[in-house]
Parts: sequence; C-alpha cells; structure tokens
Amino acid sequence: MAGEAPAGQDARWTAGEVPAAQDGSRPLTLLLARARPHWKLLLGGGLLSLAGSGAGLVMPMTAKFAVDAFGSGRSATGPLVALTAVVIVGALLAAAGRYLLARTGEAVVLRARRRLVGRMLRLKVASVDRLTPGDLLSRATGDTTLLHTVLSRSVVEAVGGVLMLVGTVVLMAVVDALLLGVTVVVLLLSAGVLALLMPRIQRAQLQAQEAVGEMGSLLDRSLQAFRTVKASGIEDREAAHIGEAARTAHDRGVSVARWTSASEVAMFLATQLAFLAVLGVGGARVVSGVMEVSSLIAFLLYVFGLMGPLSQLTDGWTGLQTGLAAVRRIDEIESLPGEGGRGSAGPPAPGRAPRQLPPLEVRFTDVVFGYGDSRSPAHHGVTFAAPPGGLTALVGPSGAGKTTVFALLERFYDHNAGTLTVGGRDIRDWPLAELRAALAYVEQDAPVLAGTLRDNLLLAAPAATPGELAHAVTRTRLDDLVARLPEGLDTQVGHRGVTLSGGERQRIALARALLRRPRLLLLDEVTSQLDAVNEERLREVIVELAADTTVLVIAHRLSTVVRADRIVVMEAGRVRARGTHDELVRTDALYAELAATQFATGERVTVS
Repeated sequence: MAGEAPAGQDARWTAGEVPAAQDGSRPLTLLLARARPHWKLLLGGGLLSLAGSGAGLVMPMTAKFAVDAFGSGRSATGPLVALTAVVIVGALLAAAGRYLLARTGEAVVLRARRRLVGRMLRLKVASVDRLTPGDLLSRATGDTTLLHTVLSRSVVEAVGGVLMLVGTVVLMAVVDALLLGVTVVVLLLSAGVLALLMPRIQRAQLQAQEAVGEMGSLLDRSLQAFRTVKASGIEDREAAHIGEAARTAHDRGVSVARWTSASEVAMFLATQLAFLAVLGVGGARVVSGVMEVSSLIAFLLYVFGLMGPLSQLTDGWTGLQTGLAAVRRIDEIESLPGEGGRGSAGPPAPGRAPRQLPPLEVRFTDVVFGYGDSRSPAHHGVTFAAPPGGLTALVGPSGAGKTTVFALLERFYDHNAGTLTVGGRDIRDWPLAELRAALAYVEQDAPVLAGTLRDNLLLAAPAATPGELAHAVTRTRLDDLVARLPEGLDTQVGHRGVTLSGGERQRIALARALLRRPRLLLLDEVTSQLDAVNEERLREVIVELAADTTVLVIAHRLSTVVRADRIVVMEAGRVRARGTHDELVRTDALYAELAATQFATGERVTVS
C-alpha cells in the first residue's frame, strides 16, 4: 500500500500474543465440541479398541488355570486354546478400533482445517495485519494435525487406561485382596508425583507449539523476500535469526521431553516397586501355605499388566494436554473478529457486476479514521466527492491518507466518524458482498498468485468469455507476454508471479480488474513500473474506462493527473485543495510545487 503502512505494523503480535478467546479457558469443552459431530464413530472405535485391550485381562486368569492343570496332572489344552483365541480376537478387535479411530480423526482434521481456513480468509484486515503468515500456517497445519492424534489416540488411551486399570484392580482383588492393598499403596505414591508433573507438561507443550509457530513466522518472512535477502547478502544473518528461533523451539521441546520422561519413569518405577513388594509379600504367603503358587503367578502377571494401562494413561494424558494446547491456539484465531456487521451478506461471491449497472458516486463528508495504534489518525475530516463516471485523482505526499481512502471504500476498515456514501447509500448499509462485487481494486504492488496466467486473469471474473479475456489482454498490452510464454495463457507464473516483471504484474492486475467490469475502479498507481510506451497506452485505457466507470486513481506521477476530470490534493490526513490540473497549478502551492518540479526536470518524480 502506498503512502500509509498497514494497521498494526508498529505493534505486531507474536505467535503467543494473540488475545485468548472467551472460551480459551475451557479448551476441553472446545475439544469435545469438535468431536461431537463424530461421536458415534469415535465411540464405536473406542469400544472396539477397549474390547481388544480388555482381552489382555483374561490372560493372567487363563494362565492360572493352565498352571493349576499342570500341577494336578490334568490336560491344559482347554486353557491354552482359550488363551490363543483370546489373543487373536483381541488383536483383530484392536486393529479394527484403531482404523476406525484414525479414519474419524482424519475427518475431524478436515473439518477443522476447512473451518479455520474459511475463518482466516474472513478475518478483518486489521486482525491479519497484526499476525504473521508463518504462525497462521502453523495453526492451520500443525495444530489441526494434533487434533487427529488427541481424538484418535490420546483420549481413547486415557479412557482406556482408566478402564483397564479398574479392570485389572478388580481382578487383582479377586486373586488376593492383601496383595492388592500393597500394590495400591505403591501406586498412590507415584500418582502424587504425576499430579505434580502434569501441569508442567501442559505448560511446556503450549510453549513448545508457540515456539514452532514463531520459527515458522521468521522463515516465512525470509522466503517471502527471498531475492531481497540474497541481494542484500544477509543469508547468514537471517539463517542465524531463524536458527535462534529453532534453538528456542528445541529447548522447549527438550523441556517437554524432560517432563514427559519424568512422568514415564515415575510410572515405570511404580510398577517395578509394586512388583518387588508383591513378590516379597506374596512369596511369604505362598511359603506359609495361605496362597497358591498359581495365584501368585497370576497376580504378578497383573502387576506386569499394570504397566500397560498406566503407560496408556500417562501417554493419553500427555497427548491430551498437547491437543488442548492446539485447540486453544486454533480457537484464538477463530475468536478474532471477522468481517460482518450491519449490512453484511458474507464473503463476496465470485463473478462480476452486471454490465448494465451505472457507475457509482463516491462522497466523503468529514470522515475521521485512525488505525487504532500509536499513530495519529490517518484522516482528519476528509471531505470530497467523485461524481459517477469520470476520472478523479488523489495526489499528495507520503502519509497524506490517500491509500486509506481505498481501504475505507473496500471496507477493510470502518471509518470512526463522518459520512461515507457510495452510490448515494451509506457504505455500512451495503451488503459486503454486493459492495465488493461493484468495486475493483488494483494495488500498487499488483499481487499475482501462483498458478497460470489464465487463472490470474480470471481470478475475479471466472465467468468471462474467451472473447472478453482476449479483449482485456489486448487493451492492457499483454499480447507480447502471452506470445512469449511457452504455453501462452496456460503458463505457470510461479510463486507470487516471480517469473514476471513488475510492469507485467501491473498490467495483469489491471486486466483482471477490467474483466470484473466494476462500477467503481480503484487504481493505486498502476503505471509506476511501466516503460513510457506501455504507460501512455494504459493511461489511454484508464481515460476510456472513465467514460462509463467511476475511476479513482492515486497518482504518483503528475503525467497521469493532467488528464483527470478532477484532482483532490491531500496532506496530513486532510483535503487541502480540489480542482483541475490548470486550476490547482494557479491556486494551490503544494500542487504547483509538485508540478513545477516534475515537469521542469522532465523526470517521473514520485510524489506519494
């Protein structure tokens, strides 16, 4: 944007500084809300997994019967066959459950990504200005992927761990209640340790995810300005900055590993200590004849079996904390204000305005607007009118408030005071989709998206006919480019149009606007990177368009201004003069100085 920096540029939020949503303190509720549409499949998969795991509870008792059979000289075929069947059936049930959960987890991720991306693209411009693309990408990819893990594994493991633990304890009580008491005492001690560790694991997980998002933001910054980085010879410096962020992410990941390992070791030691205690006490009971050897063996197998549910419980809880942190980060974005409000009809639909609709009048009356940061307001009572049809130029020094005029017309921001009307209607009364369908905005840097040249030209008018496309290409003098490209209109233009020159990108952006057939055309210095021949040709096109379209142009070169029907001179957020070129040369000192400097030197002096 020319003239003004985007809102929030001076106070950007880092990855971890996005304001928490109102529901951010209830991440578990948010997680359950995402799972609710899939609860039947999740429940079915969870039950199958539990049934498969539960088969393991039968094995120690079956082993006891087999040992009793061996001790009494009876055949152990029955218990062994039953044990084999239990193992096979349990494995099949567990496999089916895991597949169903994994498939459902992918569905949850798909739904979350669609919703999050849709929300991101509908955020207010002010919100996106304060965020970094790398962090947004991290939330849309990495954090949503964690939803799959937490719903398809962690929750089931945590619940399964609890149920398996209860089942194991019940069967241990059946075998020997005294040994169960010994085991419980040891496990309660370890549970106290875990209760202290879990909050630390949760904090470490959140900090680790934020650090990864910050590293992604720094990398995205360097990749977006890849050629500038190379031309400036700052590869090592940028690599060092990103490496520093990677080191922070590494350190926080190590912190997660440290606390997670501590919890796993606590569970392992608890199981081993329980085993030793049971072996000592149980051995004494066997020697005294109070307990059978087969019962001791079965009980020891259950003690070993405790390791499984306890590990499940620990892993599930750790994974759940990771998932809750991810849900909170996703919800932070979804809770940011989106475009809407009075007169909003949702996102603009693809297509173009009907041809027969007349051009629109634009009228600013005492408009006041500030970006909400530490800077002074961008507009201090701006007043001017652009009648329907014709060419109106905005000129003035940098920071005068010219680009803010376009931002307010597109409703990227809403003005704070005064009146702004388009086509005789208050701009806030326009449904947003209808307003933007009537406008076309050609930015100074003329963004081009990755894809083919045809895709970029038809971006805002996918229903344009081949004849209309050819006419737009000819009017903007893109014929030579199309002829030069190996596949013509179907040639890939590269990321951000890297294979095109600045002038070519400007002409593509203008052709794209022509195909939209707007009722109001906003041009932010569309000839700044063109050679003299193409510049003169496009100026003629702009004058032609002004015959049946309202055209507002931010003029950096006064050679464009002299053909305007009216000129608005802005300075420090105010309109200081209005008139034609000849009138302003005589009546406004600032304009006269700009004109004298530019035309006297014969140079293309940038004045805004």
